[in-house]
Amino acid sequence: MTTAASSRFAAFLDYGVAKTLAKLWVNLLARLPLRRESGVVTSRYGVRMRANWEDRTFRYCHYATYGRALSDYLAAQDRAFAFVDIGANQGLYSLLAAQNPHCRAAVAFEPVAATFVLLRDNIALNGLGATIKPVHAAVSLQSGIARIATDRAHSGTASLRDTGGAEGEEIRILGIAGVDTLIDGAPPLIVKIDVEGHEEAVIEALMASAHLGRIAAIFYEVDERWTDGAAIARRLGGAGFDCLTRFGIGRHYDMLAERSDAGPAPE
Repeated sequence: MTTAASSRFAAFLDYGVAKTLAKLWVNLLARLPLRRESGVVTSRYGVRMRANWEDRTFRYCHYATYGRALSDYLAAQDRAFAFVDIGANQGLYSLLAAQNPHCRAAVAFEPVAATFVLLRDNIALNGLGATIKPVHAAVSLQSGIARIATDRAHSGTASLRDTGGAEGEEIRILGIAGVDTLIDGAPPLIVKIDVEGHEEAVIEALMASAHLGRIAAIFYEVDERWTDGAAIARRLGGAGFDCLTRFGIGRHYDMLAERSDAGPAPE
């Protein structure tokens, strides 16, 4: 088996089999009458979080069901960087980024009010308030107000894509000009995007950012039911992100876009 074939097979096992089975197991556990810790718990990713067992997204964070692709990537950074978390939810990846001593700053954007409270609590629980700046807003090209569809049973599915008839709330959207004012310093940026169908708009916003030249990597989610993954890849490729790595199979997967010519990180 070639190296490329081995990598594809490993990705299949990790995302196509292990991750799917892990989600099924966690969802099964939720139906069992188990005694669960209340208050504050430590996730298997190693961060402290406010217990929120009724939320499937929290359970996935707690049991490390999201896999290790991004968490390992953040832990492996050995030079100065800053982290931008667009669609931070309860803050898992901002917390993981900020635990790396090379992380100079993190900005976590979360628009849903109840989820933002948990994000802020989790930052405090881990003593990372000096590093992580929580922002109660979504990110897009232009600022404004919009309605977001929410699901209390799975907070990570909150979406601007289709709000017709769904439970939801009015949220603040911060345009890229406003976002840019929150991202200071000089280190390269690592950006995570998880916005349930609004990825293409967020990518366009980043392409218009005054900090585009600082962005070294973008980790984003693709669901081909509502996102054109090929169009995003072309757009990123045209902006110099010429190294694309796919994690997962089928129509729902994650992508890591990096620049092959990234220079040394300033301290």
